[in-house]
Amino acid sequence: MDLKLILLTTLLGVCCYCNAQKEGNECINANAKYCGECIQAGAKCGWCKDPGFLKQGETVSTRCDELQSLKKRGCQDHMIENPHGGQTILKNKSVTNRKKVTGPGRANPLMPEEITQIQPQKLNLTLRSGEPQTFDLTFKRAEDYPIDLYYLMDLSYSMKDDLENVKNLGTQLMQKMSTITSDFKIGFGSFVEKTVMPYISTTPAKLLNPCTSDQNCTSPFSYKNVLKLTSNGQQFNTLVGQQHISGNLDSPEGGFDAIMQVAVCGDQIGWRNVTRLLVFSTDAGFHFAGDGKLGGIVLPNDGKCHLENDIYTMSHYYDYPSIAHLVQKLSDNNIQTIFAVTEEFQPVYQELKNLIPKSAVGTLSANSSNVIQLIIDAYNSLSSEVILENSKLPEGVTIAYTSRCKNGVVSEGENGRKCSNISIGDEVTFSISITSKGCPNKNKSETIKIKPLGFTEEVEITLNFICECECHKDGIENSPDCHFGNGTFECGACKCYDGRVGKQCECSSNDVATEDMDRTCRKDNGTDICSNNGECVCGTCECKKRENPEERYSGQYCECDNFNCDRSGNKLCGGHGRCECRVCICDPMWTGSACDCSLDTSTCLASNKQICNGRGKCECGSCKCTDPKFQGPTCETCPTCPGVCTEHKECVECRAFGTGEKAATCKEDCDYFTMIKVKDRDKLPQPNAAAYPVMHCKERDANDCWFYYTYAINNNTEKEVHVVEKPDCPSGPDIIPIVLGVVAGIVLIGMALLLIWKLLMIIHDRREFAKFEKEKMNAKWDTGENPIYKSAVTTVVNPKYEGK
Repeated sequence: MDLKLILLTTLLGVCCYCNAQKEGNECINANAKYCGECIQAGAKCGWCKDPGFLKQGETVSTRCDELQSLKKRGCQDHMIENPHGGQTILKNKSVTNRKKVTGPGRANPLMPEEITQIQPQKLNLTLRSGEPQTFDLTFKRAEDYPIDLYYLMDLSYSMKDDLENVKNLGTQLMQKMSTITSDFKIGFGSFVEKTVMPYISTTPAKLLNPCTSDQNCTSPFSYKNVLKLTSNGQQFNTLVGQQHISGNLDSPEGGFDAIMQVAVCGDQIGWRNVTRLLVFSTDAGFHFAGDGKLGGIVLPNDGKCHLENDIYTMSHYYDYPSIAHLVQKLSDNNIQTIFAVTEEFQPVYQELKNLIPKSAVGTLSANSSNVIQLIIDAYNSLSSEVILENSKLPEGVTIAYTSRCKNGVVSEGENGRKCSNISIGDEVTFSISITSKGCPNKNKSETIKIKPLGFTEEVEITLNFICECECHKDGIENSPDCHFGNGTFECGACKCYDGRVGKQCECSSNDVATEDMDRTCRKDNGTDICSNNGECVCGTCECKKRENPEERYSGQYCECDNFNCDRSGNKLCGGHGRCECRVCICDPMWTGSACDCSLDTSTCLASNKQICNGRGKCECGSCKCTDPKFQGPTCETCPTCPGVCTEHKECVECRAFGTGEKAATCKEDCDYFTMIKVKDRDKLPQPNAAAYPVMHCKERDANDCWFYYTYAINNNTEKEVHVVEKPDCPSGPDIIPIVLGVVAGIVLIGMALLLIWKLLMIIHDRREFAKFEKEKMNAKWDTGENPIYKSAVTTVVNPKYEGK
């Protein structure tokens, strides 16, 4: 498993490296034959126009390379063609700081065309391929900005009770909107359905009154512009009050026809270049493109105005518009749509809102009594968000947005087009970056426009493309330098005419593959043409290019290259020379086949200013110590010399056991070596087994314990310390055996003393008894009877005893 993971990681790394190489070689991969083609390859590409720049075997396309590579190859700065784009602001009127006009000053309010909410208004961009041009666009929502509101209402029979509430909408809405703007206009239109079967009944009676006989309804119609936009709210009430309900057969209505006419019939509706709101009020769904086939209508909607006497007259001729068509026309005419629909159709119109930018959906009560508050809330929601859109871009041109909104919120990508929660007077900035790839329209400018959705103001941008180098103007046609005038000499090279090839256009394209010409491209009469590293063109080798722009073939037969020299440290020529024809040419103070041997002896100087401390030789910038006891980069370290153990004792103790005099400053003073702990003394490195000198040390710590370690400098000149993880401490006395021993000793001694005493007493007694016996034997006593002694024994003889 580990092996698979390693292989996978390696392959991914190689692939990433290859992809990075290919992506970074756009100049080489372009294979440009002239300067203009080169600068279109990418922003990093330059063209060397020095006539003597090319080496033998190099193709004209090698003049095109990244700037640093060209300079490294010997092209002077003034000989490199590297044009840059730019920008010029033509109109930059500041955004308006307008306050709402009230009181006496209302007599001279600003006209809508005098209000500026977007800055700048017009600029020119000159684009170089791959080089973005970035500018800032400022938007500021003006206070008291004029508003046009057109109320488009469904007058099918189900909206009868709603019409009664809308009849007083004009004056009431005028009063509410006066808190938002002092310049407000309102208009009214109505719609029902296409006037053909099966949408309506075409019987004569139903055409006069589509409702039941007891209801007075007007004839069905598709769309009718009842009232052009006006500031007279009372006129709105009067004309709406004169409207009557109509009827149709199917549930979906023909509202899309009406929306299209409201959007494109600007003169008839009376739209001004101000905020345009369209309120679409209905309690039903909608027909869209394709539904007209039910009535035999197959012509797509043409998106043009067809109002005659304020009535849409082509509903029977053109199909309903598609949603995409409506989106385009609403956007083109800067109209923001508010869908006021009943709760039943909320999900349908929510989905429609998601497809129409700058639109809102509000829930209409059953009788439209809440329509005024719905309009106010929807307007506040729409006006608090700004979304930028741009016109169609030329082929190869891309645009990127970055928004800097309120409270420092920065967004990129699609979210970079918009800012939300914008209040009146708030100013937001968009950073817009435009980039071209190649030259979309040679020598022709293009114009694009950027505007906030729902606003009439826009930024006009003229795009000019850099397709040729400056030196192109100085080109010499039919130049003698191009083989008797077979090409134009421009930017240091020949641009051959059709049918001619070669560096000087010296050959016809029909003669480039002859055997005689190929013979001159073989080295030493060999079989390989151009050493298999190039092509024979006009009898001259043109070496092929490598993916890595730093790697090149050269030479008369492409036998040389600059990437197959010896390496050191994974660097070509050790990074201290250049590779020419597979041989390293070393920089000063470097030598060796891979330029990896330094001739500088300053790195070998010891602290005493002697080379290698007088105990070695300086070879290739590093010391080779001749005294085996000494080590280090300058032969100054002696890990086995006396005093080494004492010198490092305190640091080893504090790092291994956290004790000693340096315990408090251990991290600061003792991080100069690598410490490795081992379990016992047998695991310590042994002098004979190690590849470098090792010093064994035994020291006593603060707890009077012995600790063991080794000190050495390894082959990488790193200081290593191996230390036994547990110190060797002497064990303390065992109290219980001592006490028991003392007690036992006392008892035994006492018993011994008693026995000795007893023995002495026995001996003494025996001596005294013997002495007594001896004296007793020697004593002579008087045996006479005591005259006063009377015996206690009385003897009585039985007279009858005969002695038998």
